[in-house]
Amino acid sequence: MDQAREQMEGARRKVEAAEQRVERELQRAEREMERAMGPVWSRPEPGARRARFTREQIADVALKIADEEGIDAVSMRRVAGELGAGTMTLYHYVATKDDLLALMDNAIMGELLVPDDELSTDWREALSQIARRSREALLRHPWVLESVGDSYIGPNGIRHMEQSIAAVSAIEGDFAKKFEIVEMIDEYVFGNVIHGSRAPGPQEPEAQEEWRERAFEFIGDQIATGDYPHLSAVIPPGGLAELWQKLEAANSDEERFERGLRRVLDGIQLELERAKP
Repeated sequence: MDQAREQMEGARRKVEAAEQRVERELQRAEREMERAMGPVWSRPEPGARRARFTREQIADVALKIADEEGIDAVSMRRVAGELGAGTMTLYHYVATKDDLLALMDNAIMGELLVPDDELSTDWREALSQIARRSREALLRHPWVLESVGDSYIGPNGIRHMEQSIAAVSAIEGDFAKKFEIVEMIDEYVFGNVIHGSRAPGPQEPEAQEEWRERAFEFIGDQIATGDYPHLSAVIPPGGLAELWQKLEAANSDEERFERGLRRVLDGIQLELERAKP
C-alpha cells in the first residue's frame, strides 16, 4: 500500500511539473505573439461569421469574476468556462492574458466617462464630475488599484483623457500646466480610495478583533511612557477603542471625499488667481 501511494505521489509530481512547463511555454508564446501582433486595439475583432462573443461580453465576464473572487481568479480557462466556450475558442478572440486585462481595463475606463451632454463647462465642476465617477468605479473594482495599469490603455482610456483635457481647456496655460491639474485630481481620488479600503490587520472578523486588542495594548504601553504627549491628549475617555471607532466613522463619511475635493480645487483656483497679471 505504501509503495502504491509513493508511486501515485511521484506520478502526481510529474504531472504538476509537466503542467508548469506547459504553462511557462504558453506564457512565453503569448509574449512573443503580443510583440508580433501589437496591442489588442490595433487588431480587428474576429469576423462576424465566427464571432459568438464580443470583446465587451468577454470583459464583462472577466470583471464579474474579479469583483467577486479577486483578480487572481481571472484566467483564460475560467473566462472561457463562464462563457460556455472552450479555452482555445477564447484564444480566437483574445490572444493573450494581457489582451484580456486590456479589455477589462477598457471596460472600467468606460465607467469613468461622463456623458458628453452632462459634462459641465465650468472647470471645477467638470473635474468634480470626473473625480466622482472615477472614485465610484474604483470602489466597484478595488482590485484594479494593484492589478491593471496604464500600459493597457484602449479606446475608453483615450476618451477619458480627451474628456479630462476638455474639462480644463478653459484654464489659461500650456498643456503641461493643465495636465498637472488633471493628475492632481487623479492622485487625490486614488489616495482617497486606497486610504479608505485598506484597514490594518487581518480581514476576518475574529482575527481582526484579536489583532486590535494586541495593537491597543502595544499602543497603550507606548503612550504610557509619556513620550507621545500630543497623541495622549487626543485619546477620548473611552480609550483607544473609542478613538478607533471615531477614526472608522471618519473614514466611512461620504462627505469627507467631497470636502477634500473642494479643498484641492480651492488650492488650484487660488494658485490660478495669483498667477493672473
